[in-house]
Order: sequence, then C-alpha cells, then structure tokens
Amino acid sequence: MKTYPMRKHYRLHAGYVAWLLHRATGLGLALYLFMHIWVIHHISRGREAFDQVMAVVQSPLFHFMEIALLGAVVFHGVNGIRVVLIDYGNAGEKGPHLAWVWSVLGVSAVLVVLGGIPMLRLAFH
Repeated sequence: MKTYPMRKHYRLHAGYVAWLLHRATGLGLALYLFMHIWVIHHISRGREAFDQVMAVVQSPLFHFMEIALLGAVVFHGVNGIRVVLIDYGNAGEKGPHLAWVWSVLGVSAVLVVLGGIPMLRLAFH
C-alpha cells in the first residue's frame, strides 16, 4: 500500500480559493438569515419598534452591507453552478480550472456592479 507524506500547508490554487470563498459566503448568508429574521420579528412588536429598526437599517453603512450581501449571494450562486458543472457536467475533465474560477469571479463582479449602482444611489439619494 502506497503512503503519502503529510502536508503541512495547503497549496493556494484557484480551486482552493474558490472553495474557501464558497464556504465563507455560505456562512455569511447563514448569519444574514438570522439578522433578517430578527428584523422581521420586530413587525410583531408594533409599528414603532419596526420603524426604529428600519431607521437603523436605512443608514449608509447598511446600504454598503447590502452590496456586500449582493456580492455574497451572486458569487455563491455562480460558483455553485461552476461546482455542479464540474461535478456532473464533465467540466472537471476539460482541464483549466483557473479559467473557470476567473470566469466565475468576472461574471460575479459584473453582476454586483450592475446591481450595486442602484443600491448606491439609494444610499446617497
């Protein structure tokens, strides 16, 4: 039986970075879900409580955080499509994973910029 030497460090290649970003955005989206439920919960406490929470959420800082949320959702979704294509569409056999990762980052960046411009307009009226 062939044994392999233990590695002390992972090699940072494009697929590994995409994997790390996919996990990080997934955790971020899960944390956002709890915050979203907390905000929506204030509807049951009456109009005044909900208006207080909405006043905080409408600050420019939260508008930038919404753009980050858009980036996380878009990257997570587009990278998920890449993972499905690699796993089930035989894209893994075609080779250049670096091109796939750069394509995911490029498509994600374009979509975030297109979606972020209206959000920035709202943030600064």
